[in-house]
Amino acid sequence: MHLTVEPRVLYFGTPVVLLSTSNEDGSANLAPMSSAWWVDRSCMLGLDETSQTTKNLIESRECVLNLASSDLAGAVDRLALLTGSRVVPDHKLRKGYRYEPDKFKAAGLTETASERVRPPRVAQCPVHLEAVVDRVHPFGEADSGLVAVEVRVVRVHVEESLLVPGNRRHIDADRWDPLIMKFCELYGDSRNVHPSRLASAWGLGRSGA
Repeated sequence: MHLTVEPRVLYFGTPVVLLSTSNEDGSANLAPMSSAWWVDRSCMLGLDETSQTTKNLIESRECVLNLASSDLAGAVDRLALLTGSRVVPDHKLRKGYRYEPDKFKAAGLTETASERVRPPRVAQCPVHLEAVVDRVHPFGEADSGLVAVEVRVVRVHVEESLLVPGNRRHIDADRWDPLIMKFCELYGDSRNVHPSRLASAWGLGRSGA
């Protein structure tokens, strides 16, 4: 039997992306996000318009989409309530966010140089998608505070162990265990792999989704 409900969020499950961008001073910013979907070589990213990541994307027009595997859940969670904005927006302060200038260090992750864009890749992620910004769209209601950023992938790097042996054009889906966010909880291989600070901050844990 189906029930008519009003869930807090419609977040049924999307892959976790560690989105690296370049700050105005050339340093790297790193932000976890999971409102992402792909068609062909393009990807749409749903972001908070007040975030440092959004500001960097608009100004530099470049990024790297680092796709996290399930074993990186701890590192992703360490980034959950950090922001690269020196002035933390009020709505994030109320959730417990704090400014962190070196997110790679805070998460225990390693920078590695990209080939086509300035922002670095995350060495520990098995998939890196270097991309450029094509368009930025307003998203949702007029006061939603959200934007949809359309990016185009210009270079793809994949850990060799994920490829079909002897074939650089095919990724073996059975070898790829992406970290998935469902209702703000972190999942991999169809199981909850790590408690989520984000879910707690937004009151969206298992009992609140």
